[in-house]
Amino acid sequence: MKILGISAFYHDSAAAIVVNGKIVAAAQEERFSRKKHDERFPKNAIKYCLEHTGLTIDKLDAIVFYDKPLLKFERLLETYYAFSPKGLTSFLVSIPVWIKDKLFLKKLIRDELMEIEPYNKKKLKLLFPEHHLSHAASAFYPSPFKEAAILTIDGVGEWATSSIGLGKNNNITLIKETHFPHSLGLLYSAFTYYTGFKVNSGEYKLMGLAPYGDPDSEEVNRFVSKIKSDLISIKPDGSIWLNQGYFSYATGLKMINELKWETLFGVPTRKSESNIEMVHCNLALAIQNVTEECVILMAREAKRLTGCDYLCMAGGVALNCVVNGKLKEANIFKDIYIQPAAGDAGGALGAALTANYIYFGNERIISGKLDEMQGSYLGPEYSDLDIVRAAAKYEAHYERVENFETLATTIAKLISEGNVIGWFQGRMEFGPRALGGRSILGDARNPEMQKKLNLKIKYREGFRPFAPSVLSEDAEELFEMKGASPYMLLVHKVRENLRKDLPANYKSLDLLKKLYYLRSELPAITHIDFSARIQTVHKETNNRYWTLISEFKRITGTGVIVNTSFNVRGEPIVCTPEDAYKCLMRTEMDYLVVGNYLFDKSKQPKWEESVNWQKEYGLD
Repeated sequence: MKILGISAFYHDSAAAIVVNGKIVAAAQEERFSRKKHDERFPKNAIKYCLEHTGLTIDKLDAIVFYDKPLLKFERLLETYYAFSPKGLTSFLVSIPVWIKDKLFLKKLIRDELMEIEPYNKKKLKLLFPEHHLSHAASAFYPSPFKEAAILTIDGVGEWATSSIGLGKNNNITLIKETHFPHSLGLLYSAFTYYTGFKVNSGEYKLMGLAPYGDPDSEEVNRFVSKIKSDLISIKPDGSIWLNQGYFSYATGLKMINELKWETLFGVPTRKSESNIEMVHCNLALAIQNVTEECVILMAREAKRLTGCDYLCMAGGVALNCVVNGKLKEANIFKDIYIQPAAGDAGGALGAALTANYIYFGNERIISGKLDEMQGSYLGPEYSDLDIVRAAAKYEAHYERVENFETLATTIAKLISEGNVIGWFQGRMEFGPRALGGRSILGDARNPEMQKKLNLKIKYREGFRPFAPSVLSEDAEELFEMKGASPYMLLVHKVRENLRKDLPANYKSLDLLKKLYYLRSELPAITHIDFSARIQTVHKETNNRYWTLISEFKRITGTGVIVNTSFNVRGEPIVCTPEDAYKCLMRTEMDYLVVGNYLFDKSKQPKWEESVNWQKEYGLD
């Protein structure tokens, strides 16, 4: 049974292929097109999936799109009708697009596929599961659980904005839903917009900003009270009602009614790239607290409705690793599994799995491994010939190290000496996190590393934290956690014995002084509240990365390093050796390792480009 899943036309389009129940390949279109969050039909991602498996479109048993366009169209029409005459401008902008393209999605998909390769249209089976079923399937079917509660939370699918379901063997039943326009994901995105970040891109910045807020301040308490009294009503089951008088996303071209928000909170809407002040940190903390409350209530309701010991999660809100850490610590469930590509990209995988297990009724076999995602290393990999060709194109200087253990020792030593390393190994990760396939690495013990990575490598806001990659066997010794966190989706505290005392006036310090105060023995990965977004590295899923960190531990005594995604701000994570070399030369990175090939930045020819690459990528 060979099934291709597709997500497209909103953001983060992707393709995934499942063969006899095994997840064989998956990738986002942005990695090939180099346009971040690319929403276009994923031609390149589909081509990759077909080439990787050796299949043609005619050999597929089904192609599955991740939602039902007619249901979504129904939601748009009913929403505009309910709010009329408000929203006429938005109606006139969006409806012609729907009628022209999205309403006739079957034809559009068939035509796009024909541009990839000729196929027999009469034999093509095209399926359309519901959006939140695709999310649920992406989480439950790869999980190690025979039976589990399922929680999906995002902006909106067709009508649903969140759902509670039950997964059992090869079947999924959706039990309860919250419907548009009442959406926890859209509420969080509204605060993303209000605090000056880009919707559908900057939500993780808002999450990273929240710990800079003062949890004991009257301002945070006032903001939380205002959110609950004027914006949102939270039900005991975690479902919410949003006061649409404050929002414009249902019928307008903006997320919020700015005047009403500014009157409510007494804070102007922050302009993009302007200074971040304490009030913005406190707003971020307030909405983070409210989000945590809602998700934990939903999880308790999922437990009540299903009686399950385990929980699976997907949807964009499931990428909020701070919420996930709090949920895990609440001990509502014995264990939680979160789909690493929890957003719309993962919907492509969920769609394929839905068809395999629900439509075709295939048996689900659990392997007993950590999960069925293979560490999320599902993207393309490149040969030595590909690496040499890319180097030849730029007349790059490199050294090939035949023995990988020797290379790992060399790189571990370079990291320990304060160097920043571009690390490009094996298959590319599927999902938004770099997990040791396409990563930039540094020494977590180095007090200057966070500043160096943000300002000289990533060219991004200085407040943004970095994640630790830690040997799985050392994780509980260094962090207040139990179990695994292979996909960087859980936040836990650094152990107390590694923390340093804070000054009495710490809470009153401005953002940057807080940021660069030495908080622990692992300062580059310790956020200002002593938390860290942890990736546990497992020998079974990424032996090369595990070997590197093991060598670093042998040299330094510490089995943890800094890991951030291999890209600059606004750029998708690198896909090819050529992408990696360009990133090396455009930044102040020190070394690049691609497979067994080592590139020393100081030995490379002078780098010149005909265009300003920083204008090539829009700010995220």
